[in-house]
Amino acid sequence: MTDLTEVSQLLNKASEDPVLRTALDRAIASYWKKRKQVMERYPYVKELADEVRKIKEWSIDHMDELLGQAMDSVERRGGSAYVAKTAEDARRIVDELVGTGKIITKAKSMTTEELKLREFLIERGNEVYETDLGEFLVQFLGPKPMHFISPSIHLTREKVAEFLREFLGVEVDKDDIEGMVAQVRRFLRDKYFNADVGISGANVFAADRGAVFLIENESNIRLSISLPPKYIAVVGMEKIVPTMGDAWKVVEVISRYGGYKVTSYVNTVMGPAKVGKGDIGPEEYHVIFLDNGRREASKDPILKQTLYCLRCGACQYLCPVFGIVGGYWAGLNSAYSGGIGVMWEYITGDKETATQHAFACLLCGRCMEACPMRINQPEVLREIRRRFMAEI
Repeated sequence: MTDLTEVSQLLNKASEDPVLRTALDRAIASYWKKRKQVMERYPYVKELADEVRKIKEWSIDHMDELLGQAMDSVERRGGSAYVAKTAEDARRIVDELVGTGKIITKAKSMTTEELKLREFLIERGNEVYETDLGEFLVQFLGPKPMHFISPSIHLTREKVAEFLREFLGVEVDKDDIEGMVAQVRRFLRDKYFNADVGISGANVFAADRGAVFLIENESNIRLSISLPPKYIAVVGMEKIVPTMGDAWKVVEVISRYGGYKVTSYVNTVMGPAKVGKGDIGPEEYHVIFLDNGRREASKDPILKQTLYCLRCGACQYLCPVFGIVGGYWAGLNSAYSGGIGVMWEYITGDKETATQHAFACLLCGRCMEACPMRINQPEVLREIRRRFMAEI
């Protein structure tokens, strides 16, 4: 086991970063203002969250059954379905579908971050562009996504303006947020229309219809999945629920707990375009269902709670440790961040790294107050610690 000193040094350094502190303070204050307004306007969402918790519990307990149904639905609608047991399997499948020398537009996806998919595709000789504004900035400025919903919360507008001046060769005003967004849109517009492949994750997947659900506010996902001739969705197996009705409930809970009164777009994809019938959309529809530790975790009475996670990011904003060190908690090599990120890393990534970072949790339980699924993060992180101590 690596010495915990490295983890301590990383988190201490992050806690002393004034730019990170400014960015986190702004993001957290903005989120809680929006969440308060949302909860006052939609008080029923707490009961809806309880209903979604039951849907998730059933779905995780019947993961293999739902997987079979989901794959049948995809293929019945003219798509192609695959199962990737490991991250390596998933990258291999994508590689076979994409090849080399392609232009790829990619929607924000923690699951593809888990696979290091962008980096892999670039190494294979492709051009890959993140199309979510925050993820686009992280792609070039790093070091990793710092939050499930807001990946670039560690970047101040001052730093973004400096980057855009150098990257795009245009003059931008750090206080003109709309102007900076417009510059990135202009750059990406050409990529959308020339892309060979569009790639996304999924917020939730309806097994009965073979439908990918994608929530967004920028319309970048809609362009990424509809303009290129080939579309690939990478779906964590925990995202599958039985029906379209269940999926819509999940969508609303994610949106509300993410701090949005209304999300601008909810995209559903249920197959390729009908060639010759005037449909607009991808000619090929490929769905890769990712295991990568999820099946094993679904059978673990403690770890399985992690799979209920909707990736709304609410717990991260309430966590006192995350509020100081941001996404550096869980490690620079982990796609995930925060206490919930440590749990995801333990299931899908490096157990040693996750165990090290599990000791940073204060076990205060504030995350449970924020979480729509009431995931008991302190219990899970305490169990990860206990398993380590039992081995030494």
